[in-house]
Amino acid sequence: MIDERREENTALYAFDLLEGQERTRFEADLDGDPRLRALAANFRNTAAFLAYTAPATPPPAELRARLLASVAPRAQTQTAAPAPAATVIRPDPSVFGRFAPWAVAAGLAVAATWLGQRYLSVQSEARILRDQQAMADVALKGLGQQLEAERIVMRRQLEELGKSSGSASAQLQEAKAAAAALSAQLAERDRLVADARAETGSLRGQLAKRDADLAQLSQRIVALTRDTALATRELNDARDRIARLLADMKSERDLANFKITMLASLVKDSPQANAVAVWDPAKQEGILQVEKLPALAANQDYQLWVVDPQYPIPVDAGVFTVDPASGAARFDFKARQPVAAVAAFAVSLERKGGVPKAEGPMMLLGK
Repeated sequence: MIDERREENTALYAFDLLEGQERTRFEADLDGDPRLRALAANFRNTAAFLAYTAPATPPPAELRARLLASVAPRAQTQTAAPAPAATVIRPDPSVFGRFAPWAVAAGLAVAATWLGQRYLSVQSEARILRDQQAMADVALKGLGQQLEAERIVMRRQLEELGKSSGSASAQLQEAKAAAAALSAQLAERDRLVADARAETGSLRGQLAKRDADLAQLSQRIVALTRDTALATRELNDARDRIARLLADMKSERDLANFKITMLASLVKDSPQANAVAVWDPAKQEGILQVEKLPALAANQDYQLWVVDPQYPIPVDAGVFTVDPASGAARFDFKARQPVAAVAAFAVSLERKGGVPKAEGPMMLLGK
């Protein structure tokens, strides 16, 4: 099929309007395409017949007068000597008779030339009009083919649309079912989210409570750490004092014969209370050094007891008081009965003045 561009070049070639490389390329296409050659020949024949469609036009009337005036004889003047003023030169009738046929022939030649040019111009215009009509016919034919193709395509699209409408309805039903399922899933997800939020709130409350418990526990740990450090320092101080006391006693007595006992607290409220008892069996006397005992009421005393296996009850060793601020005391004591062997020392809280047999709670004990 010859496209629109090649048809336009064929029309221009028929009127000899293609030049240069375009004419060379078109002639090369003519050699290889028989249909293009046939179309070019048709356009050339059409251009040739356009000249015969122009009407005959008579030459204008003034053309003959101009031709006759151009060939009329002119009067000759003498250039050597001036002619007399009264002399009149008239044309010879025989001369006009000789040149008149030639003037008519020249007029006819000019008229023929003009008519030929007019004929060629009209023929060229007719050829152009025929070429334009042919090109319009070709364009109209192409437009009709294009419309037919579009009509076929639209018909096929309508058929395919009709076929797909059924499947589209089924797909719409499936989409609705899927949307319903998705809505149910979204509702379930919202419920789960609400449960998760409630559980998160509960967990946050538990976490806040745990944080408060941890804060209290931390405070207790800090307090216990502080008390432990304080008790450690106090114990170290007591040991230092015991060491100093032993050093002092060593300088006065022979420690090889002494009974030295450390007494520890039995009271939960005063766990840091402690004492050291040094007993001289030869002299049946001793020294008691106490620390951190609670302050006494006005009707109370601390009472020291010496445990000797030969007696059924501990032996009374006297009563003492402590400094209310520090809970410390240094007490020189003697047993109320002879002591053969000391098994333990004990300190109890008794009424003012002491008792023969322990009645109150035991505060300190050491073996």
